[in-house]
Amino acid sequence: MRVKSTLAAAVVLASLAAPLTAAATGHPGHGGSCSRDARFLGFTDSLDKTTYAGQKVSGLSALNVTRPGHAVALVDNVQTSPARVFDLRISGRPTVSVDGMTILRRPDGTPYTGADFDGEGLVVERGERTILATSEREPTIRRFRLSDGRQIGELPIPARFQVAPAGQATSNATFESLAVSPDGFSLYAGMESPLSPDGANRNRIIRYAGLPGHGYKPVGQLAYQTDPGLSLVELAVAGRDQLVSMERTFVPDVGNTIRVFSVSTKHAPDVSKRESIAAAPAKDFVQKKLLFDLVDCPPSGAVAKQPQPNPLLDNVEALALGGYLPGGRRQLFLLSDDNDGPTQTTRLYSLAVDLR
Repeated sequence: MRVKSTLAAAVVLASLAAPLTAAATGHPGHGGSCSRDARFLGFTDSLDKTTYAGQKVSGLSALNVTRPGHAVALVDNVQTSPARVFDLRISGRPTVSVDGMTILRRPDGTPYTGADFDGEGLVVERGERTILATSEREPTIRRFRLSDGRQIGELPIPARFQVAPAGQATSNATFESLAVSPDGFSLYAGMESPLSPDGANRNRIIRYAGLPGHGYKPVGQLAYQTDPGLSLVELAVAGRDQLVSMERTFVPDVGNTIRVFSVSTKHAPDVSKRESIAAAPAKDFVQKKLLFDLVDCPPSGAVAKQPQPNPLLDNVEALALGGYLPGGRRQLFLLSDDNDGPTQTTRLYSLAVDLR
C-alpha cells in the first residue's frame, strides 16, 4: 500500500512542535570547508524521532534522489514493523519532509518486516514505477512495484555471496550498497565486508548488466580495498568509470568514522573467477581518492547524543548524488540511520563535492 500526503502533515507538525534549536533544525547557512574537494552546506534533524501514517521515520539506511526536490529512503530492520520506503521532499539547503510511504510486500501481498527483511541498498528505477532493494540477511536483491509495494522479481546472486555455510559471506555484512548507472544498464552491489577467502579490508562489488525494470544478470566483479578497520556501506555512480563510495565504522565511547571517496573503475580487472583476492596487487583494485572525512567538516551547531569526535557525526549509512551546482560541483546528500534508538539521530547532511 502506498500512502501519500501532499502536505507532509505528520512531519511538518512534528517539527513545528519541536523547539527551534540547532539540534532540531540544523544550520543550513553555517557551512564551511571539509577538504579541498568538499564544502559542507548544512544539516537538518527534522526527521528525527518522527512518525508518518503510524510508522516510525527511523532506521533510514539508503537514499536515492529521483529528480530535483524528490528522494526515496529505505528503512532497514526496525523490529517487526513493516519493511517500507518513504517518499521525501528534499532541498540542498537542506530541508526534508516525508511526502508518502510504501509498504514492501511479498509476492502474496503480505508485508515483509524487520524480522525477515534488512533493507540496506536502494535503486529507484527509471520511470519511478519500481525499485530494487537489497536485504543483507540472505542476501537478496528484490524488485518491488511502487504503486502497491508488491515484490515482482528478484535478481540472481552468485552462490559464493550467500551467508555461510551456504556461501562465503558473513551474516549482516553482505549487500550494504546498491547503485545504478544513469542509463540504467549497469548495477553495482557492494559487499560491506570481505568474503572469507579474501582477507581483511578486501571487498567485492558485483556488476550487473540489464535493462531498467527488467532482468539483470551478474557480468563481473570489482575488487575494492577499504581503509583499515572500515566497512564499505554505500555506492553511487558519478559517471562513466566513476563511483562515489562511503566507508564507516563505530567504536564505543569514541564514535563514528565516515569517509567518502571518489572511485575510478577504469583499469580495474574482473576478479569474478578468482577464488581469493587476499594477495591481489594494488593495480587489481579500483583506485580511490578521499573526497572528505566527515570529522573534518565544521560542527555547524550539531549536537551529538553519544560521544563523537565531532558532534556532527552519527551513524551515516546513506549517500545520494543530486544535480550539478554553480561552479561545477555536485550536490551530495548523506543520511544517518538512528537504529530506532535514543542515542542516535536521523540526520540529513548536504555537501557540495568536486568530482572532476
